[in-house]
Amino acid sequence: MKAMTAEDKKKAQKKSVTNSSRMRVNERTRNLAILGLLAAITIIMGFTPIGYIPIGALKVTFMTLPVIVAAAILKPKDAAIVGGMFGLTSFIQAATGMSLLTGALFQLDPVLTFLLCVVPRIFEGLLGGLIFQGLNKIDKTKFVSYVVTSLSVPVLNTLLFMSALYAEIKLIAASSPSLNGLSEDMAGTFTGVADKAAGDVILFFGAMVGVQAVVEAVVCFAVGTAITKALAVALGKKKK
Repeated sequence: MKAMTAEDKKKAQKKSVTNSSRMRVNERTRNLAILGLLAAITIIMGFTPIGYIPIGALKVTFMTLPVIVAAAILKPKDAAIVGGMFGLTSFIQAATGMSLLTGALFQLDPVLTFLLCVVPRIFEGLLGGLIFQGLNKIDKTKFVSYVVTSLSVPVLNTLLFMSALYAEIKLIAASSPSLNGLSEDMAGTFTGVADKAAGDVILFFGAMVGVQAVVEAVVCFAVGTAITKALAVALGKKKK
């Protein structure tokens, strides 16, 4: 067998580097396409009955599903972008009055309402992606990573949003106690939250969103796990 010359080794090394570079470019292009698709799905869900289901002043939302997929398939920063898109649809619903609760808050303070709708959703995506990355390094079966991520994103959505909601109501109550323009029921809810201490408000919010949060978590956990595992296999990120 003929030994490789120095020139042959150099050519082989150059070819290996070229192939590696091409693979990275292909992966970036694929991930960008997936990110664009998830962003489009988020927008479509945000303005159809698929994304938000009204229940009184609140809405059951399955908008965390694209965020779950981004967290498990892409990178944390990509999941944060999809989460931000989710937040933008929520803010548009507030600005147009499609949501009773955030619509009422928009009347009182549009800037704080924008932060309420968008920032928690960015962080839910970012944290969901970091959770998946951390688990994926130690999860030999690659099953726990998808399960925990699919459950953690909707739970984070509820916890972060409700915490931001409490903070916004307290800030508005401190700076502008007038509730002009709000319905009697909404003004009562606003006052009920504003008058409670942080510890007591947990029970109030628990009663307010308990069933909604459970439905969101269960549905997104089941559907999110199935989708992310299937996509991971299809994209070659996980062995069957």
